[in-house]
Amino acid sequence: MTLLYRQFRSIVGLIMLTSTLAALTGCNSMSPTVNSANHSTVKSVASTTSTLPAIQNNDLGDNVSADKVSADYATADYDKRVQGYDWVGVMVRADGDRQIDIKVRSRSDIKKPTCHFDSKATLMGQDTAHGMIFQSKVNGSTAFFQFKDDSLIIDSPDKYALNYFCSGGGSLAGEYKKLAEGLEI
Repeated sequence: MTLLYRQFRSIVGLIMLTSTLAALTGCNSMSPTVNSANHSTVKSVASTTSTLPAIQNNDLGDNVSADKVSADYATADYDKRVQGYDWVGVMVRADGDRQIDIKVRSRSDIKKPTCHFDSKATLMGQDTAHGMIFQSKVNGSTAFFQFKDDSLIIDSPDKYALNYFCSGGGSLAGEYKKLAEGLEI
């Protein structure tokens, strides 16, 4: 396990704890009416992470844009696809300034596809140490998408939440490298 991966997992745990505490704190002031103005406010509080010190310090500047991560990414075996290696690719496109559209596909030219996933993820924050981190709800858990140094790391606190989208014991979790050209599905 690399140092970067361990740091990422620690940050994920801290983010989950902070988000949970923010949601629980907001629930104390919520009225029982579902359509009340307080209910909308609680949703907003639960989805923000402004209390997290590492992410709050945006030392990449104020120019936060999901377009910075728009690209295609793939596992290391993508370079060996001609030799028949199995691979997984991730297509990321900006959907506004703070949201991305994610499509995960696996080899489908000579094998039956093993992974398929479509979701939108929202920006949690960015800094120099961790890059840009997005989150998405996946199977009752949260998936994290960390973009840094031309790589993408997908992870979740629930290690089985990302297995649902792949057959044969595969998982979406792992590291993907940014491709110079578009993904060849």
